[in-house]
Amino acid sequence: MSTLPTALLVHGAFADAGSWSGVVAELQNHGIPVLAPPNPLRGLASDAAYIASVASQIVGPVVLVGHSYGGAVISVAGTAENVVGLVYIAAYVPEEGESLGELQGRFPLSSLVSNLKETTYPVDGGEPAVEVTIKADAFPAIFAADVPDAVTKVLAVTQRPLAASTFTETASAAAWKTKPSWALVAGADEAINPEVERFGAKRAGATTVEVEGASHAVAVSRPEEVAELIREAVRAAA
Repeated sequence: MSTLPTALLVHGAFADAGSWSGVVAELQNHGIPVLAPPNPLRGLASDAAYIASVASQIVGPVVLVGHSYGGAVISVAGTAENVVGLVYIAAYVPEEGESLGELQGRFPLSSLVSNLKETTYPVDGGEPAVEVTIKADAFPAIFAADVPDAVTKVLAVTQRPLAASTFTETASAAAWKTKPSWALVAGADEAINPEVERFGAKRAGATTVEVEGASHAVAVSRPEEVAELIREAVRAAA
């Protein structure tokens, strides 16, 4: 059995676990145990509970890695007992009691906010709820400007919608207060203002690197650099 912590990769909104493919390959090539489960994207508390459950069923220590909204998820789920580190990739890093709307509202809004498309989905026993995706024609520039056009065209029409309620739901915990953290800032991010990423990383006391020219889809466009930071976290937590 490996003595290294397992890297548990949590994708964010408008993506799925396949967005980690390049990072997974890099980690596997370096002998690091890795798992990339689906993030339900239905609400911060429920998503965090699901990821915490996945983490708690892994034998041995876990390093949680969150991209984008996944950063908020790992901030809450990271209170699981066997989580020994947190890695934020172009991510939100909320404080306990803070919503994503409040966090990003501290800084000028990114292009994402004005390019969201609202649709609805059914809720058992209740009225339909609102979910959001990025308008397909705006997706390449906002989410993946440094990814080849042929790839972004596919990503744009395979988006996983995010429940709109996640922007106002507050984080019930901030695991970075008690767990060591690392962060990667995507320098050319148009989905989350890089200042939001820098602020959250600094507040958490995270070991931080910045990838100049990287889009929000940095895990797709720069998997080697993302994997390098994760390897650093895993080695430190071993």
